[in-house]
Amino acid sequence: MTDPELAGLRALVTGGASGIGLATARLLAARGARVACLDVAAATPEPPLEQVRADLTDDAAVRAAVRDATDRLGGLDILVNNAGVGAAGTVEANPDDEWHRVFDINVLGIVRVTRAALPFLRASADAVVVNTCSIAATVGLPDRALYSATKGAVLSLTLAMAADHLAEGIRVCCVNPGTADTPWVRRLLAAAADPEAELQGLRARQPSGRLVTAEEVAAAIAYLASPLAGATTGTVLAVDGGMQGLRLPAPPSS
Repeated sequence: MTDPELAGLRALVTGGASGIGLATARLLAARGARVACLDVAAATPEPPLEQVRADLTDDAAVRAAVRDATDRLGGLDILVNNAGVGAAGTVEANPDDEWHRVFDINVLGIVRVTRAALPFLRASADAVVVNTCSIAATVGLPDRALYSATKGAVLSLTLAMAADHLAEGIRVCCVNPGTADTPWVRRLLAAAADPEAELQGLRARQPSGRLVTAEEVAAAIAYLASPLAGATTGTVLAVDGGMQGLRLPAPPSS
């Protein structure tokens, strides 16, 4: 019987309590990896997933959580930097404090976790970092100035890290989801004046005509994390229903 694709590998997934992070953790575990989820929120125990907690804005807490996770897993081969927060509005909509907060989580959170994980990744024969970026890094979206700026930084950081750590045997890639059906998006919809109209608008801006699922993003992450993708680094993989590359004709008016 063939061993599972990720058998023997150890993975840490940030933002693993829900949404894309939880879907990714479940898929990596199903493919044979031992997985720890790092999240600021307390997660419902879900064996075989390990659970560790940390606020990504607290460097000491992040370092302690990464050490805890690697102790439980016996090392680290795969780091998925998925945790992040959203932000709405134009460039003038949010005060400086909010810009600092969102950058602190979405960008510096990746920096802190990766910095803490690098000593363990360097000891791995199959080391990889996969960052969750966004289509907002490459396509101009209305009312997403702050969020887009952080994701643009994540994309650039991914490429720089890929160049910095290739000689150490560490691959670095990112996924760019389109609008995904996640708890955060559902909260945005619930706060809209007309949630159904807002949902239809989100669906319509993706050529596929529907939202991306968390499981579809997880599948892309799992591909990049696999040793079968060993020649893949510095790659930005869009999972966006064609939003980045396709320009379809408008449907005929009735």
